Amino acid sequence: MAGGLEFEKPLSELRKKIDELKQFGQEKGIDFSDEITRLEQRCKQLEEELYSELTPAQKMHLARHHQRPTSLDFIGEVFTDFIELHGDRLFADDLAIVGGLAKLNGMPVTVIGHQRGKDTKDNIARFFGSPHPEGFRKALRLMQQANKFKRPIITFIDTKGAYPGNTAEERGQSEAIARNLREMATFGVPVVCVVIGEGGSGGALALGVGNRVLMLENAIYSVISPNGAASILWKDASKADQAAEAMKITAEDLKEFGIVEEIIPEPQGGAHRDLARQAEAVKDAIWRHVRELSAMSPEQLIEDRYRKFRKIGVFATRHAETEAAEEPIESAPL
Repeated sequence: MAGGLEFEKPLSELRKKIDELKQFGQEKGIDFSDEITRLEQRCKQLEEELYSELTPAQKMHLARHHQRPTSLDFIGEVFTDFIELHGDRLFADDLAIVGGLAKLNGMPVTVIGHQRGKDTKDNIARFFGSPHPEGFRKALRLMQQANKFKRPIITFIDTKGAYPGNTAEERGQSEAIARNLREMATFGVPVVCVVIGEGGSGGALALGVGNRVLMLENAIYSVISPNGAASILWKDASKADQAAEAMKITAEDLKEFGIVEEIIPEPQGGAHRDLARQAEAVKDAIWRHVRELSAMSPEQLIEDRYRKFRKIGVFATRHAETEAAEEPIESAPL
């Protein structure tokens, strides 16, 4: 069923009409099979039209869907023998970051991810998936352990950004993020990152320095959340949809820019429609890249990661003299 997003309303209303017609026919003993068949065909056609040409704003809403699978959902489906580890050994255990040891097709790995809540109480406990410094330091501790014992690192990215409050700043938010960026660049093990929902700002990038960055089809990834961009550009966070259209945040945009290597298809209507099918696609993609990267030496992995990020944003320039030479010459009047 459609998840109740604004752009899904025509589809939801049509499905509701079908259900009502079926119930009325059963109660009154009237055969509406022809009408129901026609409406179901129209419903399928509308669904294909709706989800085949999603706008960036619509993808943003799908990425934020309250039923969208979280890191723990994927960990439970993709990996076996998961053992969660807690705490940064410095301050506390941040529930906005989860991680631990697991097996991927029998291979020992370290898996880490942002974790949103499933309900209001859970979201409050997990700060709506926005980590404090202790969350990033926990992630770094687990990654350093993985590097020491030669285990591939898998990260799931799903956050609007790092927690912006005073408590986070007091405990060194920017330093914790910067340290993760530096350290992740130096690990001699395969690092595969998967953007499963929303990847926003430094809070996302702190788990995103990988040899391979993959994205789910309807996920988004950006330097700032569309709401934050709207607040800066128009002084109005409600214009997030307008910002999303301009920011090039979709998987297709980012693959074209060379920021992500692969787009993982989603079931029609979003990843929340079929977790098992989506998890299988994620598992296949991760396994392919881990196997490919495992053939590299530690030095090659570091160099591969360095080159990946160095080539992002490369552009060509033309000298003014060359441009002038290419301009057509017009004869001046005597």
